[in-house]
Amino acid sequence: MKHAFDRFIHYLQKNYFSYWVVLGIDTFIALLCTWVSFIGIHYITETSKEIVSLFHILAVSVISSVLGATLFHTYRNTIRFSQLKELWRLAGSVLIKAVCIAIVIWFLLPQTGLHNSQKIIFVLFDAMLTFIVMVGFRMQLIIVYEFLLNVLNKKNMRILIYGIDDKSVALKVRLLNSSHYKVVGFCIYGAGNSIRRVADLPVYSFKDEECFNKLIHKKCIGGILFARYENTREEEGRLLQYCKRNGLKTLIAPSISEADENGSFHQWVRPIKIEDLLGRSEIHINMEEVMTEFCGKVVLVTGAAGSIGSELCRQLAQMNIKKLIMFDSAESPLHNVRLEFEKNYPGLDFVPVIGDVRVKERLRMVFDIYQPQIIFHAAAYKHVPLMEENPCEAVLVNVVGSRQVADMAVEYGAEKMIMVSTDKAVNPTNVMGCSKRLAEIYVQSLGCAIREGKVKGHTKFITTRFGNVLGSNGSVIPRFKEQIENGGPVTVTHPDIIRFFMTIPEACRLVMEAATMGEGNEIFVFEMGKAVKIVDLATRMIELAGYRPGEDIEIKFTGLRPGEKLYEEVLSDKENTIPTENKKIMIAKVRHYEYADILDTYTEFEKLSRTVKIMDTVKLMKKVVPEFKSKNSPRFEVLDKQPE
Repeated sequence: MKHAFDRFIHYLQKNYFSYWVVLGIDTFIALLCTWVSFIGIHYITETSKEIVSLFHILAVSVISSVLGATLFHTYRNTIRFSQLKELWRLAGSVLIKAVCIAIVIWFLLPQTGLHNSQKIIFVLFDAMLTFIVMVGFRMQLIIVYEFLLNVLNKKNMRILIYGIDDKSVALKVRLLNSSHYKVVGFCIYGAGNSIRRVADLPVYSFKDEECFNKLIHKKCIGGILFARYENTREEEGRLLQYCKRNGLKTLIAPSISEADENGSFHQWVRPIKIEDLLGRSEIHINMEEVMTEFCGKVVLVTGAAGSIGSELCRQLAQMNIKKLIMFDSAESPLHNVRLEFEKNYPGLDFVPVIGDVRVKERLRMVFDIYQPQIIFHAAAYKHVPLMEENPCEAVLVNVVGSRQVADMAVEYGAEKMIMVSTDKAVNPTNVMGCSKRLAEIYVQSLGCAIREGKVKGHTKFITTRFGNVLGSNGSVIPRFKEQIENGGPVTVTHPDIIRFFMTIPEACRLVMEAATMGEGNEIFVFEMGKAVKIVDLATRMIELAGYRPGEDIEIKFTGLRPGEKLYEEVLSDKENTIPTENKKIMIAKVRHYEYADILDTYTEFEKLSRTVKIMDTVKLMKKVVPEFKSKNSPRFEVLDKQPE
């Protein structure tokens, strides 16, 4: 019996009346109302009924009703989602019917037995009756549909939607068919009562936790649904805490881009994640200008299978580019990206290429065959502890690899090369940060040399710096999630360590904008928002998972790792940056290096790194970047104490 109910509910939710059935019912209603009006007016006026005239009028009623329904598409709307603003379509359809009948009885059928005033009453009564019955039919259908869902689907979680703005109200309509959730009202913070109603549901106010507790117990609420990310951050210290203490689910309706591919909305509603609380309001960029910059171009993305590189590819795929070259050394991740793009962007001309930026001839092959006009250089080694243990590999990929990509860009006449850098390149305390700073120095000095006519070419070099990205491969958030799922402990290096975070799409949008506004040789830095204490991040993630920090899951401090800072540099410091038109993007003030002066040094970097001369490599790094001071790395800290 239960399975039969479930199948019936599924049928109700997934199936719709055929619009031919709706058209047939509307036509029958129009025919019936005309017949009733005709019989009624003759009965009231006691005039003889002309049967021939009745048949003619009924025929006109049917034809004009079909005509009106076709012109105004009254039968194509899904009735259970009907709104008041759609009534004009019914009114227009009925008006066409009334006009057609009026023309017939006045000019083509004078023998109806009615006087002019009686004809007017007949036409108006017929139109009004038709409109009322059609509206009534739709209302009854909606009432019956909602009644069946309520009666047969009581297992759904009863939820309140936070807020009463347009997006919140729209959620009520979208969740009407959900087999998981039942919306029983809206909730807002503040003093008041539930007299107010929105979208035929009550609005409940809460002013404190006691008031909220009474509400959820009285109404048997199982969860709170947020329509906007901003609301979750506003209510993090209040409503989310109330929900946590009462064991309520906290849900959010993500943007349409996050929707499940099968289009079933209940799968769009998901539990709130830490990324929702850390993220910021959406950054608006000039998409028209960005699209104009890349439209019709051949674009190469190195590191295309990584977190940043793959997102850059997704955004480029929507900009009508001529061809996209995806270059990466990681076979399986690149294969997965290829499958994703074949499915999601079937019209895009893209080429996945397995290759390594350390191999010059492989790079030359790509440039020779595809002649890229724009290069996004995202390929890099990024993990601080690993690079501290393998400095020659850091230099070989981040420095030598970047140099080879830049040299190829100039040799093959690329218009722009945009290099993705990091906040760790500012006053570096580790090998990874210093290697990225060395890459910045090379591309900047090369760009300046081209601009001054010292090197032939016209390629413009643009560098972008930003901090940690939420959810990137190997970042702290996926690691914390895994540790929480395994029952802990959650490991944090130091109780005072802080970091800046940015979402991957946000970072990539800013990279695109910087690439568009860049004139060459700038290092653009992004405004990273407020710093987040990592121990607070771990605590919030444990709480969101439904556990108690320190009781259910322990937070364990492991000590700073080699090369790790307690505090990352503030990229958008006004003393070290120049503002741009976009408040989120600044230009960094950095020391200038002459290209001719550093050439031999970078050749030496390649020689030392390829022959794995670790101490000599790091010593040279400290010489070229004097602000590089090793931290928590005993074997390299000694180099800071040695005389020049």
